[in-house]
Amino acid sequence: ACESGSRGWGFSSPDSDYDARFIYVHRQPWYLSVNERTGPGEPQRDVIELPIDDELDISGWDLRKALRLVSKSNPTLSEWLRSPILYRGDMQAIASLREAVETFHSPLGSWWHYFNMATTNHRGYLKGERVRTKKYLYVLRPLLACQWIESDPSPPPMTFETLLDRLLPNGPVRTAIDQLLQVKRRSTEVSDGPRIAAISDYIDEQLQRRSGSAPSLPAGQGDGEALDALFRGMLERHAPR
Repeated sequence: ACESGSRGWGFSSPDSDYDARFIYVHRQPWYLSVNERTGPGEPQRDVIELPIDDELDISGWDLRKALRLVSKSNPTLSEWLRSPILYRGDMQAIASLREAVETFHSPLGSWWHYFNMATTNHRGYLKGERVRTKKYLYVLRPLLACQWIESDPSPPPMTFETLLDRLLPNGPVRTAIDQLLQVKRRSTEVSDGPRIAAISDYIDEQLQRRSGSAPSLPAGQGDGEALDALFRGMLERHAPR
């Protein structure tokens, strides 16, 4: 169980909620039922979602679903496994999952994930002379993740300032971002404000540079049978009979 939102990214506000995500296992018979049912007329669900309130947003994925997403190089799951905030965890299981994520990592698939995230947030929140100020960070983080992937075959780090220190160590854009981070961390959630020229111009230029086509990057690869073996081994260790 880990933090997956702004607290894990490193730019939470005092009133930010907790975006807790987890991976869980059922008892072994749940995985062996012929009709995949948990009760009369109830199809099996591989997700647990608790009611969301102002403080807590908690949900999790069943182990088999998580491993299916590993095989598809899902960047969200990859971030969970590298979150700097771990609420609870079996370190042997986490190590095994991290190793599988590295094996199946697709730089090309991850690049598209982050590029689409950046463009969607940019289009939705950063047009015009007044913008949703905190959304700058929700465009910058995936945009910097794209830059990371273009130069490093490993999955990009979850922590925003790690990306900044590698890709924007200094200069006027970094100064403007640092000032925005200070405001975000000490203030309640910021609604809107005037356009920040240095950041907006940087984002526009970086998105435009990448809008023509994806860079030449390798796709994911991995051994499906090895993933099956990992799944069975983890059930032996962790799923009650």
